Amino acid sequence: MSVENVVDFFEQHQKSVEILTFEDTSTVSKAAEALGVTPGEIAKSLLFKVKEDFIMILMAGDKRLDNKKFKEIFNAKAKMPEAEEVSEATGHPVGGVCPFGLRRQIPVYLDYSLQAYARVFPAAGACNTAVKLSIDELEELTGGQWVDVIQS
Repeated sequence: MSVENVVDFFEQHQKSVEILTFEDTSTVSKAAEALGVTPGEIAKSLLFKVKEDFIMILMAGDKRLDNKKFKEIFNAKAKMPEAEEVSEATGHPVGGVCPFGLRRQIPVYLDYSLQAYARVFPAAGACNTAVKLSIDELEELTGGQWVDVIQS
């Protein structure tokens, strides 16, 4: 169902995007290996709970969150929700979370680390799927705001 929501999302945005399917792309290293790309080209989607709301941050797969930067930008500690909350909020399982076809409106932020790549591969609603997008396409489709939240 989750992948179908992603397909519907792309159709609604009149974007022809192929859903790539693999054995398992649930982690950055598995996704990079399956796609034959560097871990940085995997756009990992992280869901955070900020007070009672959620936000999603996409960053290069080889980067780590800087908690101090997160707190400065969002005025809250970075708190990751439980797997059930992730699924309930996004409609996607952990390992397949992406900013497309979300169950509810969630603000999306794009870390500048993604701009090091011409194209990136976010998940597509399941633990074995991904899509290939240019940075411009990712920004356009997510409406994401650029932020700097990774460790230097």
